[in-house]
Amino acid sequence: MSHSRLARISLLLAAIGLNAAPAIVGMAPVHAAEEKKAPEAPKDAVRPEIFKLIDPAQIKPLLDAKNFTEVQTRIDQSAAMPNITPYEDFVLNQMRVQLGQASGNHEMTVKGLQAMIESGRLKPEDKLRFIDAVAGIYYSNLKDYDNAIKWFERYGTESGDKNKQRQFIVRSYFLKNDFAAAKTEALKDIDAAKAAGTAPSKDTLNLLGNVGIKTKDNVLYLQAVEELTRYYPTEDYWNDLLNRTRGKKTYNNRLDLDMDRIKSVVAPSKMETEDYVDQAQLAVLGGFFTEAKTAMDKAYPGAIPAGKDKKELDSIRASANKGAADDAKNIESGIAAAQKSKDGVGLVNLGYIFVTMGQGDKGIDLMKQGIAKGVAKNPDDAKLRLGYAMIIAGKKDEGVEVLKPLAAGTDPRADLARYWIMYATGPKIAPAEAK
Repeated sequence: MSHSRLARISLLLAAIGLNAAPAIVGMAPVHAAEEKKAPEAPKDAVRPEIFKLIDPAQIKPLLDAKNFTEVQTRIDQSAAMPNITPYEDFVLNQMRVQLGQASGNHEMTVKGLQAMIESGRLKPEDKLRFIDAVAGIYYSNLKDYDNAIKWFERYGTESGDKNKQRQFIVRSYFLKNDFAAAKTEALKDIDAAKAAGTAPSKDTLNLLGNVGIKTKDNVLYLQAVEELTRYYPTEDYWNDLLNRTRGKKTYNNRLDLDMDRIKSVVAPSKMETEDYVDQAQLAVLGGFFTEAKTAMDKAYPGAIPAGKDKKELDSIRASANKGAADDAKNIESGIAAAQKSKDGVGLVNLGYIFVTMGQGDKGIDLMKQGIAKGVAKNPDDAKLRLGYAMIIAGKKDEGVEVLKPLAAGTDPRADLARYWIMYATGPKIAPAEAK
């Protein structure tokens, strides 16, 4: 919420003519028999004795000089006059708003505005703007979030636009530490946006993530980060999403290489030297030597520096280089042997090696053959790898179709399937507001 809201109140007052001098009424002589009866001022005018106290020509210099006590005294003296008319009361509340603004007395400002709102003297459009201003003061200045919610909701009811200030209602629940309500309202808005075919507000998704942090609800936080990554993808969001997925209790280390692979694609700038080394080491163990060589070359574009891990790193690099060279020469000869095997895992792995060597069509065909033959252990892992191999090879639509059935699960393999789909399809829904 902008902190310039109070400044805008001055503009509102000026727009509806409330900064101009109030009309004054002439006092006709009163007969002695009527002296006990107070004269009644005509509508929309103030008596001279009140005008003398609140004449803008006198009040402005006092406010400019920060002589707030004198201005308050004049308002109080005017309010103490007998038989204050509705218009005089309206003008005095205007003066209270002006004094509240100048002195930083937000309670005075908001009370004056509320009285003006309830006076019935404002045009409908001006009344709405004043209601909005009251809500903003409660929210930004007074930190009275219960009243902020009340006035923001009133704005929605009276304007018919329940969306304009909706984000501030949800924020108010969060800021007053009602995290259960903040979660409920945020999820309601996220579902509504999706149903309408628009992206949920980035602010709302961030708030949901903060609720997860405040309540130590890791599942909720991960849900928020996934939605942020889906609709507003950045490498930072991708990195956080993947790191926290690895931290789930249900995560299985057999997927480590799969995690390194997707991170290297969706968040390459977040790949540290140790990430590439981890990928290379796992790839060597899996027989994916070309992949390992590529990872080691990214980890250490030049010579591996001296250090306690140099021997191990040199060994990984040597294995990767030798294996990649052998694959370049002899990989074709491995196809027949893999096709003779009863288990299709060899064809799946061999096919993925072809993909890493830039021969996507051939590799994908072999992977399909392997899956058709049957993979005895973790067959859905093979389908996961086929799906993202297709995406890597540029066959995004086919890859997405392979991954969709896997994405419906609740384990990290399903998470990876969803993430690859997110990457392949991109944020196709235009954000309603990119904040």
